[in-house]
Parts: sequence; C-alpha cells; structure tokens
Amino acid sequence: MIIAQTKVKIKPMAKTMVTKKVVVKNPIVKSTTKKTTATKENFKIPEGAIVLPSGIIYKNIIAGTGTYKPVVDDNILMHIRAYVSDSMLFDSYRLNNDEPVPAKLIQPQFNGDIMAVFPLMVEGDSSVIYVHQDSLYRNGMRPPFAKPGDMVKYQIKMIGVKSKADYDKEQKEAMEKAITADEEKIKAYIEEKKLLNVRKTASGLYYQITKLGTGPNPTKGSQTTMNYTGYLLDGTVFDSNVDPKFSHVEPFKFPLGKGAVIKGWDEGVALLSKGAKAKLLIPSPLAYGPQARPGLPANSVLIFDVELLEFN
Repeated sequence: MIIAQTKVKIKPMAKTMVTKKVVVKNPIVKSTTKKTTATKENFKIPEGAIVLPSGIIYKNIIAGTGTYKPVVDDNILMHIRAYVSDSMLFDSYRLNNDEPVPAKLIQPQFNGDIMAVFPLMVEGDSSVIYVHQDSLYRNGMRPPFAKPGDMVKYQIKMIGVKSKADYDKEQKEAMEKAITADEEKIKAYIEEKKLLNVRKTASGLYYQITKLGTGPNPTKGSQTTMNYTGYLLDGTVFDSNVDPKFSHVEPFKFPLGKGAVIKGWDEGVALLSKGAKAKLLIPSPLAYGPQARPGLPANSVLIFDVELLEFN
C-alpha cells in the first residue's frame, strides 16, 4: 500500500520497519567525530585484550551482571559505535534515537565479522573490539576515507540477551494479546457498519467478499495485480492507488506469499480469485504491530478494500 507523506511515496503494504532486527555489519555512515588513527603497523594490543582466531581483538571494559551468553539464533539488544581513522562509521545512539538496536545472532560470515564477539558477552557488558579494516572491506567497498591497513574500532554495550526460545515465546504471547484486543475493535466495527458474511481465519484476519471472482485463487509466488484503498477504523484513508490525491493511480503488483507485503495482505489476497473484490480487516500483529508509520498510529487495525485484477 502507499502512504502519501508530502510527495514521498511509501508502501505501507510493504514490509518496512522503523526499528527491526538487524545484522550489524560493515556500517559506513561517516561523521566528523575525531578519533586517533590506528593501523596494523602502529596498533598496540590493549592490556587484557584477547585475539580471536578470526583476528578480532576483543577487550571487555565493564563486566555485566548477566550470566547467559548468546548462541546462534538468539536475540540481543545493544548500543554500538564504530570508528575508522578519524571518522565515525556508525552510531546506533544517533541513528536509533538512543534506543538499543535489536539483532539476531548468526554465524560469522568472514574473518573480522563482529558476530564472532557477541557469544563472549553477557547482559550489561561494555566491550571494545578492533578489526583490521582490510578484513571488513575485502571487495574494494571501503569508504573513501578508510585507508588500507586502518583498524576499525567498535564500542559495544550489551543491553539485553534472550534465547531464541524465550524470544519466540514472548513474541507469541504479545501477538496473541494484541490479536485478542484488536478482535474486539473489529467486531465492534463490523456491528457498527452492519457488515454481512464476514469470515475469520485462524490467524485472526477478518474478510468480506464483496464481489465474487472467477477461476482459481493465486498461489505462493503468483505475481498479483491489485487495486486498493486503505483506511483506519475511524474512516481515515491513509493510502489508495485509485484516489488521485495519493499521486500513484496505477495497479499495485507484488509476489504473493513472499513477505513483500504485510501478513494480512499475503493471507487475504490468497483467498480471492481473479476479478474478486473484498474488504480485509487486519489486526495489528498482521500489519505493523507496535511500529508507527506516517499516518498510521502504533498498533493500528487496518482495513483495505481490495480488488484482484489479475495474477500469473
């Protein structure tokens, strides 16, 4: 879907997030913060630091009170800054409004990948690591201000660590709670608008077929072509590809079931056949959940009038 904010086009159906899980690798945001240049030639390993098999130099500065060390597929929250030469590469405090950055721990992908450090840390740890810049920018993609031989310095503060099992459990419980709360809102809307023949799926999506289509339904991977209008429970229209005021009057195309759109769309469009029209009433966990968007408050129930024009 498309949210019009000034003249910028944003697709609210598309899966975008303000804050999301990220794999932090090779950030290249430059600032003017001055730091002392460190190179392979003049770098002195700090006292108490250890050198990992990958070549990363790691030192814990402040010991945290946590006891659990993350493993692959676990989730962490951290603040992180990175510097090279006299420039700052990355500052999560600035880029994420002083909120910690969530990340999913994966296997290191190369020598120098900072994913190798996180299994050494517990909640509350503050650490500094050094990586040879040549390890990070192996394919010639180094920033113009980074010189061969420079050392990249990371400052990491581990805010939280959750096992995959604990994280998945928390996410499931939060989703179930949100769907229950949204269901009451959706039911009230259906009653207020006197909508007939509304059905509910196992996930919590409500839908009403307003015009039957013909032929089979699209399947995962089908390239679908849609018309739509999206609005909130109070009737506020936030996007449409059939209303000229949103400046994109053209059919919307997306691959079904590939995560290119919000979950409520992937599920709802799969219920339609060619030419069908429907109203999708989507609880917030199947839309954007707690993340606010331009024109969309956090935890918004979204309603879409959609038409499946064609698919292949």
